[in-house]
Amino acid sequence: GTLGSGNHFIEVCLDQSDSVWLMLHSGSRNIGKELAEYHIGVAQGLTHNQGLVDRDLAVFLAGTPQMAAYRADLYWAQEYARLNRAVMMALLQDVVRRRFRKAKVTFEKVISCHHNYVAEERYDGVDLLVTRKGAIRAGSGDLGIIPGSMGTGSYIVRGLGNPASFNSASHGAGRKMSRNAAKKRFTARDLAEQTKGVECRKDSGVVDEIPGAYKKIEKVIEQQRDLVEVVAKLKQVVCVKG
Repeated sequence: GTLGSGNHFIEVCLDQSDSVWLMLHSGSRNIGKELAEYHIGVAQGLTHNQGLVDRDLAVFLAGTPQMAAYRADLYWAQEYARLNRAVMMALLQDVVRRRFRKAKVTFEKVISCHHNYVAEERYDGVDLLVTRKGAIRAGSGDLGIIPGSMGTGSYIVRGLGNPASFNSASHGAGRKMSRNAAKKRFTARDLAEQTKGVECRKDSGVVDEIPGAYKKIEKVIEQQRDLVEVVAKLKQVVCVKG
């Protein structure tokens, strides 16, 4: 039940009809990275990966014990991330219920959306491991979340099942500059200006998450109209950064 830092967040948002949404974004809390680095090291030591022009090209072969061990740990980390988000959402919902008892708050079904993950799927009669890095699944009818930045809002979408994208869509607005570049270009004053109307951190510690460091979420959504349809446009009123 822990959030993490970087672009991870918890938000209270309003949609265009002023309904309240709770949203959070988090990953596998470093254990995924640790497991990945371990298995990369194993792969780099295998005989068939010797003599590569780049050690980062090391791979596992299907049907080997090493591949089986990697997949087991990969799926464990992905399930850990999912359960971590589920715990946080349950805690957040409980806080809202307790703080607004007179409103008798009720919640609709939670939209749980994996990102930066691997899935076993079949395309054109071939079983594949689909890696969605910076992407979410957007199969026909799949509900997904495409966040913008801490001052520009987010979108709830429904997948159209476009096979040309392997049933995928973007995970978010995406950065247009690195964290270091953002820190050099923007100040805490810029952050406060760009997050007006949002209750959030406005100190130098999160300047790298300033909206100006990200692409325009509206344009990103517009460029994937063949992948998803918009269900709701959200604007945050509270944003908690880890």
